[in-house]
Amino acid sequence: MLSVSNISVQFGSKKLFDDVSFIVNPRDRIGLVGSNGTGKSTLLKVINHLLEPDSGIIAGSKHTTIDYLPQDGIAYSGKTLYEEVYSGVSDVASVKDEIDDVHKELAEREDKDSEEYHDLVETLGELQHKFEDLDGFKIKSSIEKILMGLGFKVEDMDRLTEEFSGGWQMRIALAKLLLKNPSVLLLDEPTNHLDIESLLWLENFLKAYEGSVVLVSHDRKFLDNITNKTIEIYTGKVTLYNGNYSFYEKEKEERRGLIEKRYLNQQKYLTQQERFIERFRYKAKKASQVQSRIKMLEKLELVEMEDEESAIHFKFPPATHSGRKVIELKNITKWYDDNLVLKNVDLEIERGEKIGFVGVNGAGKSTLARIIRGTEDFREGERILGYQVELEFYSQHQADTLEPNHTVLDTLEEVATGDVRKLLRNILGSFLFKGDDVFKQVSVLSGGEKSRLALARMLLKSSNFLILDEPTNHLDMNSKKVLMNALNEYQGTILIISHDREFLDGIVHKIIEVKDRNIKTYFGNCTAYLERKAEEQETLNGQQAIKKADDEPESKAKKTKEQKRNEAEIRNKIYNETKPLKQKISKIEHEIKLKEERLKAIELEMSSEEFYRNPENVKTVNKEFGEIKQRLTELYHDWMNYTNSLMEIEEKHKG
Repeated sequence: MLSVSNISVQFGSKKLFDDVSFIVNPRDRIGLVGSNGTGKSTLLKVINHLLEPDSGIIAGSKHTTIDYLPQDGIAYSGKTLYEEVYSGVSDVASVKDEIDDVHKELAEREDKDSEEYHDLVETLGELQHKFEDLDGFKIKSSIEKILMGLGFKVEDMDRLTEEFSGGWQMRIALAKLLLKNPSVLLLDEPTNHLDIESLLWLENFLKAYEGSVVLVSHDRKFLDNITNKTIEIYTGKVTLYNGNYSFYEKEKEERRGLIEKRYLNQQKYLTQQERFIERFRYKAKKASQVQSRIKMLEKLELVEMEDEESAIHFKFPPATHSGRKVIELKNITKWYDDNLVLKNVDLEIERGEKIGFVGVNGAGKSTLARIIRGTEDFREGERILGYQVELEFYSQHQADTLEPNHTVLDTLEEVATGDVRKLLRNILGSFLFKGDDVFKQVSVLSGGEKSRLALARMLLKSSNFLILDEPTNHLDMNSKKVLMNALNEYQGTILIISHDREFLDGIVHKIIEVKDRNIKTYFGNCTAYLERKAEEQETLNGQQAIKKADDEPESKAKKTKEQKRNEAEIRNKIYNETKPLKQKISKIEHEIKLKEERLKAIELEMSSEEFYRNPENVKTVNKEFGEIKQRLTELYHDWMNYTNSLMEIEEKHKG
C-alpha cells in the first residue's frame, strides 16, 4: 500500500535519519516509538509530504490516500462545529452544493416541458447517485457519531469553533480526519487531549478501521491494544518488530542479548585475526594467508552495540507525618454563572491513599482538585484540611508561575535540598532536558518543556499530599517510568487526574469517577474500574435490548432470491479473478516467513563463540546473511504490488 524507501533527513550538521526503509501494508497498525527528539514526528511529516527528505522516496498505489494529525498548533474559527467537520469531506460537500444549486434552478423554472428542464432533472439524478456513492446521505449521522464518540454533546454542534479550547480544537481536527477515512492514517500523540471514555472510543474505532494506521503515542496501553507492529527509531535507523509495544520491549531485550554476544565474540575473533596478521605480516610463506585475512576483515560487517539508556532513579524528600484524615469535603456545591458543576459532593481522603480521578472532560475533575487544594471557591459546603497536611499541586498551568529569567537548572536548584542537589542534572535528563538544555532560560522554552520543568520542580519540594493534574501529557515512556517509580516510593497521599491507564494502574488503588455533578468510588486500579464499568454497561444494554425486542415487529424484510443470486455471482467472479493473485501472495508470504526464520537463526549462530573459530564459515554465513536481506527487500516489494492489484480488483467489484 505504501512504501518508505531509503529516506534520509538532515538538519544542519545533524543527521536525523539515514537510509530508512519500511512498508505499510493494508490494515497495518504500526506504533512508531523512540525517545523524544529521535524524529518520530518528522518521519510522519515526511510520509505525509509536508517535509521533503534529503533523499529517498515515499510511494503508494494510485488509490492510496494519506492524512495526518499533528501534535498541536491547530485552531479553527468562523464556522460551527458541525460545519467545520463537514468541510473536511470536501468532495461530499461539493456534490451537495451542486445538488442544492440544481434544486434551486429547477424551482425557479416554469418551463417544465422544455429540454433544458429535463436536462437539469437528469443532472440532478446523476448528482444524487454520485452523492449516494460517497455515502453522502449517511454523512450527518457519521459526523454526529464521531463527534459524540470524541466527547462533544448534541448542543455543541451549532457552537462556533473558536469557543472551544486548545484540547477540544485537537478533537475537532481528529474528527475531521476520521470522517475523511484515508487509506493511511498518521496520528501524532492523538490521546493527549482525550479523557478515558473518549480514548476507549478512539481505541475501538481504530481497531475496526479499514485503512492502515501509523501512530506516535507514549500511552503504552493504547499502543498494546491497537498495534500489530512496532517501528523503533534509534540513532537514525529503524528496526521493525512484528508485535505491539510489550512484544517490542521483550523482543528488543532478547535481540540486545544476542547482539551483545555477537559483538563480544566478533571482537575476540577480530583480535585473533589481527594478531595473526601482525605476527606473520612479513613472512613470505604466510603472505597469501595474511592478505586473505585482511581482505576478509575489510568485508566483514561489524556488529555495533546500542547505547543503553542509563536508569535514572530519585526519591522525593521525606514526607512529614500528617493526621489520619488528610482532607474532608462536606456537601460541596459549585457552579459557574448558570453552569452547575458539582452538587452535594462528600469526599474523605485518608493518609497514604493513592487515588485516581477520572471522568469525561468538563465533568469537574480539575475543579474538584482545585477545591481540595484550596484555590477554588465554592458556593455551599465545607472543606476541612487535616492536621499538618503539606500539600503540593501540579497542573500544566503551573508552568506560567516559573521565573522566566532563570535557567532550567536554576529553577530546580532554588527548591532542591540535601543529597538530591547532586542529582539535578540526572533528574532533568529524566524529564527530557539533556546536555546544554539545562542552561536554557525558561522564557525560551516551549509550553511542553515548561510543563515538564514545573513538574520536576514540584517533585523536589517537601510535602505529604500530592495532587497531580495530567502529569504525563508531555512525558515519554522512560520519563513516565521514572515518575511512576518515584510516586510508588512516596510515603504521603497522592491524588492523580489522568487518562493514562498504565500509569494509573502502576500507582493507584482507588478510582473516583466524577460524573453527573457528583462522585462515585471504585476500589482497585484503573483496569478494575473499566471492567466494572463494562459490566454495568453490559447490564444496561441487555435491559435496552429486551425493551427494544418488545417494541419491534416480529418479522423483517428478507432478501429476494434474485438479490441472493446476484450476490453469489459477484462473489464467484471475485474468487475467480483473485485466486491466482492470492496464491502468489500466499507463496511470497511463506517464503518471507522462511527467510525471516533463517535470518533469526543466522543471528543466533553469529552470537555463538564457536562461530568465529572458522574464518571460511564466517565468510560464507556473512554472504548468506546479505543475500537473504536483499531477497527480503524484493519479496516485500512484490508482496505490495500483488496486494495492490488484489485491492483494485476487489474495489472494482465493490463499486
